[in-house]
Amino acid sequence: MGIDPINLAKAETLTEALPYLQRYAGKTFVVKYGGHAMGDAALARDFAADIVLLKAVGINPVVVHGGGPQIGAMLKKLGVESEFVDGLRVTDAETAKVAEMVLSGAINKELVGWINAAGGRALGISGKDGGFVTATKVQRTQKDPDSNIERNIDLGFVGEPQKVDRSVIDTISGAGMIPVIAPIGVGEDGHTYNINADTMAGAVASALGASRLFLLTDVAGVLDKAGDLLTDLDPEAIVALQTDGTISGGMIPKIETCVNAVEAGVDAAVILDGRASHAMLIEMFTDKGAGTLIHK
Repeated sequence: MGIDPINLAKAETLTEALPYLQRYAGKTFVVKYGGHAMGDAALARDFAADIVLLKAVGINPVVVHGGGPQIGAMLKKLGVESEFVDGLRVTDAETAKVAEMVLSGAINKELVGWINAAGGRALGISGKDGGFVTATKVQRTQKDPDSNIERNIDLGFVGEPQKVDRSVIDTISGAGMIPVIAPIGVGEDGHTYNINADTMAGAVASALGASRLFLLTDVAGVLDKAGDLLTDLDPEAIVALQTDGTISGGMIPKIETCVNAVEAGVDAAVILDGRASHAMLIEMFTDKGAGTLIHK
């Protein structure tokens, strides 16, 4: 009686993964989880299982989650109008309270629950806990199309990370737990600031000197003009792709987050499709990969 081909394929997959498991043991992976995958229970279960697996093989995963659509839905339910400037939600005091409630409350604890159900030990925090992330108010300017004069835009309580105290994450990870981070920070002025989740993940990855930053999105990665996936990019190639318009729109801030992280000491950043089951594991532990890898 021969060996079951399915079991043989599983064993070969593990063998293929071995050098990667050895290479990344003890390293830190920062994973930004967001997009439509967050609303799909099956994908959430797969994601949680992947995170628990990373921890089990000696990697330290750190999860940063978004929640824009959920915030939008709650604001609509409460009858609060939303205004956007360059993709960032203008956040007044009322909107900031709703954003914190949704991000630090509902979404954060749901994700903690998924990871715990998969056999992990997750701990949910925001940038406010333990003085983890100190934020500064985002400054934006916009050109008037008629006069071409730049004017300052007040986005309200929208911030960006100024300082990240890595000891908070080191303590959680060192205790065998998985940090799950809501993108909220506190300013030196005492105000609470809503932070873009990609930006938060990049800042956390840079502070931790992470081996990998993953941005799970609603696209396969960076695509060329023919719609084919670009699997390997460096900052020089990225500049060329932005110049010729291949990289445009919502992909630009994601790419900038990845380049900033890599230039701040993160080994590499990956943009990949959060809607594809186990995309992160395929990217990390197989020869083929699954997304766009950005490195120096």
